Amino acid sequence: MSGGVRIGVVGAGMIAQVEHLPNLVSLGDRFQLVGVADPSAHVREAVAERHGIIAVEALPDLLELGLDALLVSTPDPLHAGTVVAGLDAGLHVFCEKPLCYSEREAAEIIERRDREGLVVQVGYMKRFDPNYEAALDLLPEGGEGLRYISVEVSDPDSWPFVAHRPLLRADDVPAALVEDARALQRAEVAEVLGVTVDGAHLRGYADPLMSGVIHTVNAVHGMLERMGIEDGDVVGGHIWSGGESASGTVSLLDGAAAWHFAQVLVPGIAWYRERYVLHFEQTVIEMQFPAPYLNNQQTDLWVRRSQGLRLDTTHVQAGYGEAFVRELEGFHAAVTGAEPVRNTVEQAMRDARLLSAVARCAIETDG
Repeated sequence: MSGGVRIGVVGAGMIAQVEHLPNLVSLGDRFQLVGVADPSAHVREAVAERHGIIAVEALPDLLELGLDALLVSTPDPLHAGTVVAGLDAGLHVFCEKPLCYSEREAAEIIERRDREGLVVQVGYMKRFDPNYEAALDLLPEGGEGLRYISVEVSDPDSWPFVAHRPLLRADDVPAALVEDARALQRAEVAEVLGVTVDGAHLRGYADPLMSGVIHTVNAVHGMLERMGIEDGDVVGGHIWSGGESASGTVSLLDGAAAWHFAQVLVPGIAWYRERYVLHFEQTVIEMQFPAPYLNNQQTDLWVRRSQGLRLDTTHVQAGYGEAFVRELEGFHAAVTGAEPVRNTVEQAMRDARLLSAVARCAIETDG
């Protein structure tokens, strides 16, 4: 791969325009950004001019450009099929979350990945955040003393944090393609949940759970892995606000600890907070992430301990490295064999499995 890994991007929506395309260009010593595929002619024209790359309408055209790797940032229900197409073309694949919904789709991806000896990495950038990595080093073996993990996300959606970016929204995608994607999503969700859902339950599963809070679930799973704590049982799930907000509760350590998470859409306020608090008997560890897309801002990490009445609070800031960039550096390292893959298919399926159980619990609760 002299001259860098030749990579193409399929799907030129917000995450590609705001993060992946400019970041790949900035990593010109590692990647050669060859082209992009998107069904919107307006978007294709804009990104081609902006980055000086080839822009084509569909994935088959992109696969003809002599690529080494594919970055998938299509709408969520198209992820699994696009990943499989990339692997079948002999390409390493970086895929935005969620990788897929079902065990069947994950098995297809794993079979092709392993058969061809290729890399598949899922776009959970928080695992590459410098302060998240610092927090992992603070966690006790076996989760000794763990009582409770709380994660709360208040999210207005992306609008306040991308307004300063040159973002072009697609307004010319054929209606038939949009409806095909929606129909595919309904079918995929029905396969996973075992029941056909629509309205609030469909939106709650697809948006705040599988497209939103899945980031925090993956981050906590990384912490549990570091401590050697096995998966817990989902004991609660709730979807509300017409499917715009959702939460789940998990029992850990055979009931000795609990983990609760919630993602709440608050569309009318230009403020974002993503807060993790891990309560141990002798220590409280807290992280607060900045809004996504506001690059090179530090995640705040606090560690609280007491000696009698004396409370000591340590504020840790481990660096300004941008997680969205570092995950692409990690992908390059995995593709070139320099480092193992971080954020694997198996880890992504662990996240999806838990959130599917949360959704089923919410549906049962709502009757």
